[in-house]
Amino acid sequence: MKVSIAQFADVISKELSEFREEKIDNMKKIIDDVAKETTSDLKQTSPKRTGEYAKHWANKTVAESALKKNKVVYNRNPTYRVAHLLEKGHAMRRGGRTFAHSPAIPHIEPAYEKADKEIERRIKQI
Repeated sequence: MKVSIAQFADVISKELSEFREEKIDNMKKIIDDVAKETTSDLKQTSPKRTGEYAKHWANKTVAESALKKNKVVYNRNPTYRVAHLLEKGHAMRRGGRTFAHSPAIPHIEPAYEKADKEIERRIKQI
């Protein structure tokens, strides 16, 4: 394709714009995929006494614009209240913080760290 000098800047600008849009779309898709994978991981690794807590993990888009996308992975109603208690452990009703009765079961932080590394790895690939 031949372009005149006068059109050269326009052609370059158009190609760079298409390239940028493609990369942004790819990054948004990566964020969607990793959020879905993290939700699935949390459903697998969450403590399961009755199974209710584990099956309430979900993700949603909290902000999206032309250049960015923010998603959050969260535990839905009614079990969201125990997420912090299970992750960090808690004091017992009669006092004390004994390991045998209220142990911390870290499952959210490892999933977060895995998702963070996975997003970074996939973005470096593109």
